[in-house]
Amino acid sequence: MASGLVSSRSSSTSLQPAILFFIIILFLSMMINADHTNMIINNVADFGAKGDGKTDASRAFLRAWAASCSSMEPSTVYVPRKKYLLSQTIFRGPCKNSKITFRIDGILIAPDFKKMGSSVENWLMFDVVEGVSVIGGFLDGQGSSLYACKAKKQGCLEGPTSLAFYSSKDILVQNLTSLNAKLFHIVVHTCANVVLEGVKIRAPKESPNTDGIHIQNSFNVRVFNTGIKTGDDCISIGPGTQNLWVQRVACGPGHGISIGSLAKDQEEEGVQNVTVKNVVFTGTQNGLRIKSWGRPSNGFVRGVVFRKVVMNNVQNPIVIDQNYCPRNEGCPGQHSGIQISQVTFANIKGTSATQVAMKFDCSKTSPCNGINVEDVKLTYHQHQQPAESFCRNVRGVSRGLVFPPSCL
Repeated sequence: MASGLVSSRSSSTSLQPAILFFIIILFLSMMINADHTNMIINNVADFGAKGDGKTDASRAFLRAWAASCSSMEPSTVYVPRKKYLLSQTIFRGPCKNSKITFRIDGILIAPDFKKMGSSVENWLMFDVVEGVSVIGGFLDGQGSSLYACKAKKQGCLEGPTSLAFYSSKDILVQNLTSLNAKLFHIVVHTCANVVLEGVKIRAPKESPNTDGIHIQNSFNVRVFNTGIKTGDDCISIGPGTQNLWVQRVACGPGHGISIGSLAKDQEEEGVQNVTVKNVVFTGTQNGLRIKSWGRPSNGFVRGVVFRKVVMNNVQNPIVIDQNYCPRNEGCPGQHSGIQISQVTFANIKGTSATQVAMKFDCSKTSPCNGINVEDVKLTYHQHQQPAESFCRNVRGVSRGLVFPPSCL
């Protein structure tokens, strides 16, 4: 009898930690649900937005934004699963809190270019904001009619960027799809601490100047897990970009990933500390490119690493071009002043659509220095001829197996 009592007490004692653990989990769940219940959600429909894809909902969106921006607590601007037509819409800060989520479950549609003024540079823009996250949804830039107009050279407008961030910090863009931008899809300008993740960008191969992501004068930008099909650069990197990390990106069709064009102005910020890795290019005009106008500038490029890249039938897989001079306007007979140094191309494999798979065409007055080529294997198999490399005004070294044979 006594032994039975001892066994019962021992069993009861062993259950106490499990009961305590269950109580803690229940308490935490209640706290989380309480936080969710108290979260401020500003549904654009509650501010008058009609999701019919025809009625301009920009004023309702701005009212919802103003409510979130003026809140002292974190809040969400919520876009339901409908279609919303928006004219030019600028979401301005600074705000009273630094945690605003712009949750898009629907589709935002831009007007036809004929209904947008020539002064409109950005369709949707976040200006001087902090801690803003744009999550999910579709942006339809409605660029098709403008592409057709430009193809006929009818003196069309240049068109606006679809989504732009200016003078902002701590920005997240996640799982967003951008379609048929009239000009650039996403611009990050004068920003710090920006993450673009899981973004999908789509525009026809023939669409002019539809860069996927353009980054300029910005610090600590990260681009991850992104697929870009467009008519211009998949990612273009402008002056003043520092500490950029690009990883796991699929590019094609398009013009590749480009640093530049640089030397547009004589007084220009430099580009430094750029890493591009685990990228696949398919059928693109270029792969990895650094491009500057052939004219004076005090700009520079240094500390760039291109690593673990696959080229599938790319016309110009590896390019440094310091003699860019389209239409021979404003640059004939001059030399680029951009100083390019400490650039590494490593573990790059695949096929070139042209015989010159590596081209380093640098400036006579500002030669490229510290160009490193490591473990490169690029073949030109379509015409059963070996691939070639080209070097002019460049100094550097090659390591490991390099094919085509390096001219450094």
